[in-house]
Amino acid sequence: MKTVQRWIIIFFMLICLCGMGYSIYHIVIWKNHVENNQKIKKEIEDTIIIKIEEEEKIDFKKLKEINPDVVGYLKIKNTDIDYVVVKGTNNSYYLKHNLKKEYNIAGWIFADYKNMIDGNDKNLVIYGHDTKDGSMFGTLHNLLKKEVQEKNENEIVFITENETTTYQIFSTYIIEPEDYYIKTDIKDEEYNDFLTTIKNRSNYDYKINVGTEDNVLTLSTCTDNGKKRVVVHARKEKTE
Repeated sequence: MKTVQRWIIIFFMLICLCGMGYSIYHIVIWKNHVENNQKIKKEIEDTIIIKIEEEEKIDFKKLKEINPDVVGYLKIKNTDIDYVVVKGTNNSYYLKHNLKKEYNIAGWIFADYKNMIDGNDKNLVIYGHDTKDGSMFGTLHNLLKKEVQEKNENEIVFITENETTTYQIFSTYIIEPEDYYIKTDIKDEEYNDFLTTIKNRSNYDYKINVGTEDNVLTLSTCTDNGKKRVVVHARKEKTE
């Protein structure tokens, strides 16, 4: 009987050790993948940002040589989000591939494959992982903090080959996973209800009006171990 008990104890110890080994392995892989993405980000910053008369321009030609899926560049105040944006043929590929299309569990920042990125999307949706080191969309949750919201620095800049656009945040919240706020094909008669719904969800009153003539940028990432979503909506500023 004692022999049986001893083997049971050894068996459970082996299971625990295997579990620990598996966890350590994934932590190491995650760390390596995150570091690799940070190297890629630094390489890009050193080569594709051109300064012309004190103004920064993005060299999209060079970016598309790295990856033809590049569609834009995203910069957000009060966060560490300053990234090239890609768009695949689905919303799965860039969850586990980086800018160079290498397998990477930290993924990359990517637009919804259903968006056109032509300046006319009613709801332009961009996704990124919530990483513990703050890379990708790991600092998107900063925008839900009251001290950040009260700064009145709620601008988002999205740059494409054709235009540099400023967006003003009008709604931020955390919600259960759903498809509603990431809808890209919204019928005209449904758009007003859509805007009203996402604005009323906000945890802060930005005092920004949004109407059916406006275009929206939506940013989304996971939180609470994937159980919920951090969501940010911003209104596209009209150019004169």
